[in-house]
Amino acid sequence: MAGLMESVNQRTQLVGQNRLELLLFKLASNQVYGINVFKVKEVLQCPRLTVLPRSSSVVRGVAHIRGRTISVLDLSIATGHRPLANVDDGFIIITEYNDVTQGFLVSSVERIVNMNWEAIHPPPKGSGKDNYLTAVTQVENRLVEILDVERILAEVSPPPRDLSAEIIQDSRTMQAETVPQHVLIVDDSSVARNQVRRCCEAVGVQTTLLNDGRQAHNHLLDMLEEGRDPLEHYSLIISDIEMPEMDGYTLTASIRANPRLAGMHVLLHTSLSGVFNRAMVEKVGANDFLAKFHPDELALRVLAQISKRSQVALQG
Repeated sequence: MAGLMESVNQRTQLVGQNRLELLLFKLASNQVYGINVFKVKEVLQCPRLTVLPRSSSVVRGVAHIRGRTISVLDLSIATGHRPLANVDDGFIIITEYNDVTQGFLVSSVERIVNMNWEAIHPPPKGSGKDNYLTAVTQVENRLVEILDVERILAEVSPPPRDLSAEIIQDSRTMQAETVPQHVLIVDDSSVARNQVRRCCEAVGVQTTLLNDGRQAHNHLLDMLEEGRDPLEHYSLIISDIEMPEMDGYTLTASIRANPRLAGMHVLLHTSLSGVFNRAMVEKVGANDFLAKFHPDELALRVLAQISKRSQVALQG
């Protein structure tokens, strides 16, 4: 296990190639799950946990690791299954989501596999809205489920939802001076899509929601085929990075490679925070990057782009 994460920092070469690496693990059954290596800081045998009174049942306790205290979440409980029985024999996957470090308690960790996002698919239709999956894939004829970690974290510790009154007031002033604006939101997590939608609609911006980069790219191409200009219709695209079929990096690179789409403003909005290197954004040509989920900051970025477009329109 000590050598499992040695090469994580060398994996930035995957950026823009529609590839990812999954760390495979198990919970309370033989089902295999996966998590993107970019979000993993460390994997270690479960240390002694200190139970916190009145904490969520998902939080099995806190651990003191490398001079800091982190919460440890039992992913089995979080996804509606029985708790992991042998905590001392389990492992902790230490991750960073949305600028917060936490540990995920799992029963075992297998290995890292290199895959193409095209081999990662949305959950099958009929699996229901209440499942905790964002995607599924196959590794050596085994089904691998990729959990919607953002939904899990939102249920344990809900992120802020409301915008400040000052930003809402500024947006109302701007609405009186601009034509209606429209934003394309792309994210495979229903929780994240709705977070962004609420934020945009709170400042008077219309939204279109899509589930992954492939859908978004095809949508933009369809608009061109129909004689509609996406650059005129959408003020900007707010896209997640980790998505089945086509990731946000590849979506951005594909937009930049198409002369009729190249001018589109792309904001990559992702839970890849501490392990994220801004050079990745620059490599694929995104205009901006923002870690999830800071509603005021997201609203300010959206309003700034709308204001910029309005000034250009007035000058034209």
